[in-house]
Amino acid sequence: MIKILLVDDDKDILKVLKANLTFENYTVVTAESGSEAYEKITTYTPEIIILDLNLPDIDGIQLCKRLRSEDINIPIIMLTARDSLSDKILGLECGADDYIIKPFNFLELNARIKNCIRRLKEININANTELLKYKSLTINLEKHEILQNDRKIELTKTEYNLFIYLFQNRTKVSHRKEIIDILWKDKDIYNWSRTVDIHITHLRKKLPDDITIKTVAGFGFVLE
Repeated sequence: MIKILLVDDDKDILKVLKANLTFENYTVVTAESGSEAYEKITTYTPEIIILDLNLPDIDGIQLCKRLRSEDINIPIIMLTARDSLSDKILGLECGADDYIIKPFNFLELNARIKNCIRRLKEININANTELLKYKSLTINLEKHEILQNDRKIELTKTEYNLFIYLFQNRTKVSHRKEIIDILWKDKDIYNWSRTVDIHITHLRKKLPDDITIKTVAGFGFVLE
């Protein structure tokens, strides 16, 4: 069964969501603060985290940033009452995989949980795969690392997943919409924005000179 860590300082929400998630055959552990959540992440090793933005000690944004800085890449669904566009972008850019606004229908939350699991499979980061070589790069899929001459290239989670997607599809042009559909859930934000282009620009700056991400005007990108 999929293990879920549910983090919220509202005991009533924890009780109701845990009951519903357990009914859907998820194994659920709860936490009421950021520090408690961090402790349970290291001991319980959940496969998905449902994380409230407003917590009494460490807020959801800071906890998410801490996890990503430590290369803890467990899918995170932000759960919050904040509905402004800036808050959505902040939550997603700090490393969250999805964002759902209170009040919400449980069926929607369950669908987003399943979507997180599906996207992980689509990205196909397989911990049992051997090291891959590409030009001057070594790709370690087990550790989610890209190295050049044994030096780790510091990438954000989104940049890493973007490079892996381009690498896996390097025989064809990857359209912007395809990239958004695979790597981002909140298409209402990203379909009209230049988010993909911005991440491509950041990625280009971090990759060595022998790695070229070509822009195909009007379509998308291809790894040459």
